[in-house]
Amino acid sequence: MTVEPSLLAALSLPSPSQGVWHLGGLPIRAYALCIIAGVIAAVWLGDRRWIARGGRSGEVGDVALWAVPFGLIGARAYHVATDHDLYFGAGKNAWGALEVWHGGLGIWGGIAGGAFGAWLACRRMGLRLPPLADALAPALLLAQAIGRWGNYFNQELFGRPTSEPWGLEIDRAHRPPGYEKFATFHPTFLYESLWDLGALGVVIWLDRRLRLGFGRCFALYVMAYCAGRAWIESLRVDTIELNNVLGLRWGVWMSIGLFVLALIYFVVAGRRHPKPDSREPSVYAEGRDPALSAPDGPNDADPAASDSSAEAADPERAHPTLPG
Repeated sequence: MTVEPSLLAALSLPSPSQGVWHLGGLPIRAYALCIIAGVIAAVWLGDRRWIARGGRSGEVGDVALWAVPFGLIGARAYHVATDHDLYFGAGKNAWGALEVWHGGLGIWGGIAGGAFGAWLACRRMGLRLPPLADALAPALLLAQAIGRWGNYFNQELFGRPTSEPWGLEIDRAHRPPGYEKFATFHPTFLYESLWDLGALGVVIWLDRRLRLGFGRCFALYVMAYCAGRAWIESLRVDTIELNNVLGLRWGVWMSIGLFVLALIYFVVAGRRHPKPDSREPSVYAEGRDPALSAPDGPNDADPAASDSSAEAADPERAHPTLPG
């Protein structure tokens, strides 16, 4: 059945007319605002979950000061490494590799870089990385769900042409070679955003039900995200350097490989730490728990200290209504 172009346009999702606003001489980019909003939301949710596990308020924000910059560097480095023909070679502008505001952040480079930054922060602050990763796992999905809307404003990373009523209108200037005659495409940014929100709910529910610890909640996050990213990635038509690796895009292979690795870790860690010891007894490194610090003298003992210690050891007692 042929759909009239006028009807197709009426049913489709419009792309924004602009993604940059100027405040005086300062450009305000929607792409950057989406990333910033995602980071703020992730810190908020991660902090609540960290407190519920026995940590202290504000520590997630301190870790973010390390993780976010390293994550941005890793995300950009991953994108440039896997698509370097965009920036290097005859007639290319190598400085474009630094222009992150035009888009081009690889999620797995961001996760790797952010994990390295978080590891450095944990060493300085006396925190254990596995429980921190477990606390942040759903928060990362929330950040990704919000950040994906930056692709919407940039009119990038959309899927193949579609006549579905939720098809996304793409301006001719943003259509890849060979697709100039098509007007509407699969809104893969929206598919991934909705998938991430659904995965967030599943991860939190299973974390509460199974009392996941020792990095298993983070492994569950990797599996949930990869399961969606694999089929969403297969819809995309943007030209990348590794567009066909044994018949699949590089991103699809990454999703398959990381899903398998995360599944193996999830199973092995679960066998090594079965219930009732499925979570770490403390989120702090040995001797670094502030709630268990010895008082200066016998007369300085604070009655509230014992309560605070008990709450730290049993986060569900301390905050029974917070997400686990």
